[in-house]
Amino acid sequence: MLTAREVRGGIIAAGQGSRLAADGFRAPKPLVEVAGVPLIATVLRNFQAAGIGRVTIILNADEVQCVEWIRAHFSGLDLEFIVKTTASSLESFREVTAGAPPGPMLVSTVDAWCAAADFARFAARAAARPSESTVLGVTPFVSDEKPLWVTLGPEGRVTALSEPGALVTAGVYRVSDRARRLAGATGPTRLREYLAWLLAHDEPMYGEVIETVVDVDRGVDVASAEALADPRTRHT
Repeated sequence: MLTAREVRGGIIAAGQGSRLAADGFRAPKPLVEVAGVPLIATVLRNFQAAGIGRVTIILNADEVQCVEWIRAHFSGLDLEFIVKTTASSLESFREVTAGAPPGPMLVSTVDAWCAAADFARFAARAAARPSESTVLGVTPFVSDEKPLWVTLGPEGRVTALSEPGALVTAGVYRVSDRARRLAGATGPTRLREYLAWLLAHDEPMYGEVIETVVDVDRGVDVASAEALADPRTRHT
């Protein structure tokens, strides 16, 4: 089993952030702040808490200014940047996962806001699953307008996607080497379709619960995350 230091992280941050912009947020989405901390900083701190120091980040072409901000604030990390406007979250996922060394990869969307301790706990539990499996972060905290529902069976095995229930995907994934290689060869055009395709094609898939993850897409989501933020993490 790979140690945390041997696993590469990936951050999908190429979305346009149009709903946040419509709600009056002028910063590029990765730099939108929750409790004074930019979303990208929260996710990178989460990776640090999980012991992962090598991270690939995809940003869209309108966010190139974010690269220098990230480098200046996270100089201790081994960072690789992809600056490319993509058509979908799945295309961004493919870009992030394609170039990393063989092995499983821990991937988070930039808007999956959660506490660092919860993220680190997910990473540890996911790493304990079989290395050839894909592990979804799932949460009972439903903040997405169009959630992808997840049904778990015995021992946390994913038995269904899209059937309404108690859990939804959290935007955090530990992706097997096999799944990464298949990502570029599938027909789906959306990340949720790709996950369903994997499940239908016998990818061993598990879910690990993260109690609270806020999908920060709108102003109301920022307010929701700020209400949950630990005061000790706030920027002063």
